[in-house]
Amino acid sequence: MDRSALVEMTGISVAFGPVQALQSVDLRLHPGEVHALMGENGAGKSTLIKTLTGVHPVDAGEIRVRGEPVAFAGPAAAQAAGISTVYQEVNLCPNLSVGENLLLGREPRRAGRIDWRGVRRRAAEVLGRLHLDVDPSSPLGAHSIALQQLVAIARAVEVEARVLVLDEPTSSLDASEVAELFRVVRRLRESGVAILFVSHFIEQVFEISDRMTVLRNGRLVGEYATADISRRQLVSAMVGRELEVLEQLDRAPAEPAADAEPPVLAATGLGRRGAIEPVDLAVRPGEVVGLAGLLGSGRTELARLLFGADRADTGELTVGGRPVRLRTPRAAIDAGIAFSPEDRKAEGVVADLSVRANIVLAMQASRGWMRRIPRRKQDELARRWIELLDIRPADPDALLGNLSGGNQQKVLLARWLITQPRLLILDEPTRGIDVGAKAQIQALVAEQAREGTAVVFISAELDEVVRLSDRVLVLRDRRPVAQLAGEDVELDRVMELIATGGGARA
Repeated sequence: MDRSALVEMTGISVAFGPVQALQSVDLRLHPGEVHALMGENGAGKSTLIKTLTGVHPVDAGEIRVRGEPVAFAGPAAAQAAGISTVYQEVNLCPNLSVGENLLLGREPRRAGRIDWRGVRRRAAEVLGRLHLDVDPSSPLGAHSIALQQLVAIARAVEVEARVLVLDEPTSSLDASEVAELFRVVRRLRESGVAILFVSHFIEQVFEISDRMTVLRNGRLVGEYATADISRRQLVSAMVGRELEVLEQLDRAPAEPAADAEPPVLAATGLGRRGAIEPVDLAVRPGEVVGLAGLLGSGRTELARLLFGADRADTGELTVGGRPVRLRTPRAAIDAGIAFSPEDRKAEGVVADLSVRANIVLAMQASRGWMRRIPRRKQDELARRWIELLDIRPADPDALLGNLSGGNQQKVLLARWLITQPRLLILDEPTRGIDVGAKAQIQALVAEQAREGTAVVFISAELDEVVRLSDRVLVLRDRRPVAQLAGEDVELDRVMELIATGGGARA
């Protein structure tokens, strides 16, 4: 046992049914330090945090606080032990005042009633300790998200938290707001608080953290002093390398299109405040353009702008050389653009409908609900695509929610492919599926490109992006840093750009 650690988690394992979320993970938090928890989506960060804060019980392993073993029955027990969490989505009451939020449930009382003057006085004292110039009587909802997060941190200070977990606190903040947050974090560090900082922004992690723990696929990769690890080494630790080479996916790069032929889609200065800085991107027929970057780099945000799912603040789009305004996904579909989203369960598949209904959904939407696709045509389309994509079970009447993740993903791809799109945007199409299904989907992407479809391909697995793409746009901290083509599309080069942003730092 490390007697200097305020919190020590040893050999933590957590499973949800057959899914092993954490396997023998260790984490140590020391007083007066900022400790970054790093890892890609699915690495186990959220599960580890929820285990520490009493949301999930452990299947194996031990948690010690101040050297004593603990087993929290819930978040309230963890908070009573001095562990508080501030989440990305501020969990406060915007209709109440700043002071009411700070002292909610712990208001000073006089003669059995809340002492409102005491609430304001006590709130002002807590805010003053963090040098926050905020009127305690002002409505919380009138303030920015950044200030609401600082109020959430101040609430943790008021309950005398000795461990503060900050889960993606900067995801919605601009540079000046991040600077203010970091000023408060440093002040807490100086007062002896142990801070667990979760972020996908590499520069912020190197700026604020003293040590870091890296997880990958639910396992501990290592613990490092921030000063002893380079940005490149951190990226390598987070993403690892996929050793399986699927030879059947090899294909010749797309032939360069004639200069006179316009790209299927071209974006110039396309951006959205708080989501992604302006991007230039062109995709030509038969070309696969990969978007590479860590989670939070702006990959999904760019994809959503290209599909009209989010509204761009800046820039222009052309489709086939003609200017377009994609204000809605329906406009994008009408322009020949298809989008398979990252979160297939929430934004893609309809689990309670049949395989058949899911496959024809996009085609039906493009026709309008008054022009129903005849049942015979639905059956024909479903049978064809079930066979082409080897969807199992091969039953068009099966509820989609009963299929495996890989087969659900195939159904989602079939939905879009029957619309014969000019541009296919695929956001993490192989996440969370088995190796066999992954190979089939990757082969399908290559086949679509050979047949002339333009493809934008997003994956957290950089080997996959490099293997499939003719060109790669590298994104980092919500901004484009480089475009690679031809022989420059190489794994080490992509990882270097993600790590350094194209600068000299390693």
